[in-house]
Amino acid sequence: MQRIDRAYLQDIEKKSLAPYAALSANTKGRKYHEKPHPYRTEFQRDRERIIHSRAFRRLEYKTQVFINHEGDHYRTRLTHTIEVAQISRSIARALRLNEDLTESIAFAHDLGHTPFGHAGERVLNELLKDHGGFEHNRQSLRVVDELEKRYPDFNGLNLTWETREGIIKHTTAHDHPDEISFSPDTRPALEAQIIDLADEIAYNNHDLDDGLSSGILPVNDVKKLPIWAMGEERYGREAKGDVKIRIMGVIRSIIDILATDLITHTLARIEQFSVKNYDDVTGAPEKLVAFSPEIGTATDELKKFLMNNLYQHYRVARMTIKAEKVVRDLFQIYTEHPDTLPHDHQKRSWKDGLILTATDYIAGMTDRFALEEHQKLTDPMIRV
Repeated sequence: MQRIDRAYLQDIEKKSLAPYAALSANTKGRKYHEKPHPYRTEFQRDRERIIHSRAFRRLEYKTQVFINHEGDHYRTRLTHTIEVAQISRSIARALRLNEDLTESIAFAHDLGHTPFGHAGERVLNELLKDHGGFEHNRQSLRVVDELEKRYPDFNGLNLTWETREGIIKHTTAHDHPDEISFSPDTRPALEAQIIDLADEIAYNNHDLDDGLSSGILPVNDVKKLPIWAMGEERYGREAKGDVKIRIMGVIRSIIDILATDLITHTLARIEQFSVKNYDDVTGAPEKLVAFSPEIGTATDELKKFLMNNLYQHYRVARMTIKAEKVVRDLFQIYTEHPDTLPHDHQKRSWKDGLILTATDYIAGMTDRFALEEHQKLTDPMIRV
């Protein structure tokens, strides 16, 4: 009977994956040397280290669009991450890419997100304008490189170079990473490029779903979107089911349309640029993973619609104002009164500096912890 060990799994990768896929046997390695695992590849170890991290668990109580206490059925940053991982893995499988690396990057891509979503990130970026700003991809890398404490010999999770590169080079409409320390003139692996658009597929569609469920987005306005018409056509205009079932069916069809288009168009671009191996991917003049022009235009229209009708809706705006105040107040209190920080963070500030320590502390908070901490520090009637 064949033993399923690391060498066996690496051999399967070599034989079954596309010649331009990232192979775990060819990893550039980890910052700190570790003995290879007997029956797991290096990218599998990355994925499992991320899933078992505290930062990953905290995503359950971090905002996607709606604050967690507004309803149990809305997406959180954790469920968003799981949806990104599912979509990206399906795409990676169809393109014969390394699914383990794809999942590792997907699970890690939002670990550095602040409480209250992009509202919290904007405030920290503004407050840190004289200190290099704040960008959640950089913070995600800091989480896996420094802030997680799980091993006696080093800080962080000691992930492979490929997973870490995928984290820092994650780029969407909401992401503008600093790539200086990770070969800024080269493209990331296709496995990492997939995450960029799988992320957009996930948040565009689940935000659309949550917006409809909340009643903020009128169904009749959504139906005017070209991508919705495509989804209805795929789902079947005469399909049975009540309104809610039809909405879920159409959104499911839109996700299928986008993923299928991404696979088909990316394969065409791989051929167009004569990509034969991994080096051809990293040396390509532009990213290879992309939508077709028609689908790209339709997704851009969806993003604009969500920005104008959901993210800027008065209900969301009111929560955004409160969230920004919470983050701003916490930062001011911690930096002006360092003795309000937990003792271990006060000790850290002697080494890392007060600004960075306060930033790390706030960025790692869940929504509910930030709200509780703010109340303790600003409401005289609340016990500290």
